[in-house]
Amino acid sequence: MTVELRHLRAFLAIAEEGGITRAAARLRMSQPALSRTLRRLEEHLGVRLADRSTHHLELTAQGHAFRDKARAAVDEALDPQRLHTWPLRLGHAWSALGRSTTPLLRRWRAEHPATPLELLRIDDRTAGLLAGRVDAALLRGPVPGGRGLCATELVREPRVAAVPAHGELAARHEALTLADLAPHAVALNTVSGLTTLGLWPPEIRPDADAAVRVANTDDWLGAIAAGGAVGVSTQATAELHPHPGVAYRPLTVPGDTGVPVSLVWRDMPGHPAIPDLVTAARQVLSARGTA
Repeated sequence: MTVELRHLRAFLAIAEEGGITRAAARLRMSQPALSRTLRRLEEHLGVRLADRSTHHLELTAQGHAFRDKARAAVDEALDPQRLHTWPLRLGHAWSALGRSTTPLLRRWRAEHPATPLELLRIDDRTAGLLAGRVDAALLRGPVPGGRGLCATELVREPRVAAVPAHGELAARHEALTLADLAPHAVALNTVSGLTTLGLWPPEIRPDADAAVRVANTDDWLGAIAAGGAVGVSTQATAELHPHPGVAYRPLTVPGDTGVPVSLVWRDMPGHPAIPDLVTAARQVLSARGTA
């Protein structure tokens, strides 16, 4: 569950009114709905915030401590003096917008100086979006459906092969194929990566038992540089993650139209600067295409 302003306001009403009945009347919501909101908040925090064993609800020690934090968070969120400095947190799992990342940050700083854009790398399938750690995320591949997410595709990136820099595959001048990679162990980022063994047709699929499974891009690069594996990613990885032990080569995949890169955000609540971010991202990508 993502803690939202409504959860905090519900808890504060219960704390201030000393019970569910009066708090529900104050918030103009049903008592069962308010009780469920409190229970979900407690489940998310992993602590009991209120003692319901008596007719008069009492906050627990954890409830008293959380009340002060909740009140401060609500006051800050509703303070109009802070609205102009509300940062826009943009998550990515490994490569953001490739070599267009820096132009995006520079354009945003010049055009939206009152709204800081914070770029956060989070090793997670949705780059922290579903966990509420970011306001929007740059995601590659299919966007998770049915979770209150909005998305717009920005660009499609070609796939590349990542191979040991001193191996025979790196010495080739032509584009590599999936068949070229199939005899080798494949490094798979199982936490935030895009590639799975399903990319290969069944008749040439690499050995699943030999696959090297890692949890982040740094370990993925390390496994390839050590000579024990090969990998598949997109052009943005080659642009943002050069490594002396890894050579990136074009990869031909029959029928492949490239990997979609999407800007994704939560439907509700959404950061008010999201539309501006979509525009800025499209502008820097368009400028790159004409450069």
